[in-house]
Amino acid sequence: MGFLSTAITLYCDYSRPPFVLPPSPSSSPSPFSAAAFTFTELSALLPLPDVVSETTLMRDAVGSFVGWPSDLIFPDAETPTRPTHKVGKGISRRIESVASQKEVPGRKLKSAAKDIPTTSGTKSQIMMRLEKMVDESDIMHGAIRSIDFDEGVFGAAQFEIIAKEDMQQLFEHDELGIAVIHTYIWYMYVTLMRGTELCNRFNFIAASRINATLITKNPTSVKNDLVDRFMAAGDNTTPSLYFLPFNSGNGVHWVLVAMDLSRLIVYYLDSLSGDWSKYPSMKKTVDAAIIKFRSKKNYRNRKDITWVRVQCPQQNNSVDCGFFVLRFMRDIIALNRIDIPKMYFEEYKSYSRAHLDEMKDELCQFIVDQRII
Repeated sequence: MGFLSTAITLYCDYSRPPFVLPPSPSSSPSPFSAAAFTFTELSALLPLPDVVSETTLMRDAVGSFVGWPSDLIFPDAETPTRPTHKVGKGISRRIESVASQKEVPGRKLKSAAKDIPTTSGTKSQIMMRLEKMVDESDIMHGAIRSIDFDEGVFGAAQFEIIAKEDMQQLFEHDELGIAVIHTYIWYMYVTLMRGTELCNRFNFIAASRINATLITKNPTSVKNDLVDRFMAAGDNTTPSLYFLPFNSGNGVHWVLVAMDLSRLIVYYLDSLSGDWSKYPSMKKTVDAAIIKFRSKKNYRNRKDITWVRVQCPQQNNSVDCGFFVLRFMRDIIALNRIDIPKMYFEEYKSYSRAHLDEMKDELCQFIVDQRII
């Protein structure tokens, strides 16, 4: 669920009192006091319509001050600043047995988008629907939305800001930034992994914490953040993968680094030619973090860390690297494969535009279902 970032936030959540005002240390609400507000329900009615301007809906009062009855204001210290528990309510997700997941890998991802028509290079109905929602929202005028990720996604609770430019990356098939990368990871976690054994097999590392720019500024801090992420996921004695969508700096290029800590293997997937030698500081930081983690866990380093360059699908333009990184993760999880073949998977030797459009449609549907806009 999304919300605007302003001084006072009011949530439309019909499972509890209709509006909640986070406590303010500077003032307390009084009857019919003026209050700046935000909303998530476009058609919500104002409790006190403005008879002068004839405003009756909350969406028509954005940026103005309105009267607000004190009995509809509930100071509540337990109210989250960003509602997280309702986020997955709109997702229809069937919990299957481990056996059935292995028999039909990727079933959940495919079923999530089964009703979405996709034609390569054209916008689907769901994308046009979401684009219309964005066009009619205040995002087009500089407003933002904030998304909460629970600790299961990146090992610790964090949030992401979605703005106009992020949505345009999706609609216009442009170079992807961190916000879209993280939101699609959230989609994969919710629709495919949560509540299944896959959570023990695949882990995500936030691109906002580990990237070339941060490594250049403070490599020790980045290394320690990486170790903390490893520690948050358990003992790592059984094969599992840590996915790191790595950005080369200033949004220039995305590659995928997938780490198997139990077997000391690091898979490198780059949709452009070349290998990890292009990013020596990244490799040095990852190696140091793995060694430090194993030392803290008192694991023996039986062998050196092995890096494997995977002959993965290659992009044919200058903007697809972020989409390819997301597709790499999607396919590996859907196939439930910890070992990534050096020549990649037979099922996905190349990616067409339709493969990428499929992901965009999945994310558009997810954003609509989650009522982020």
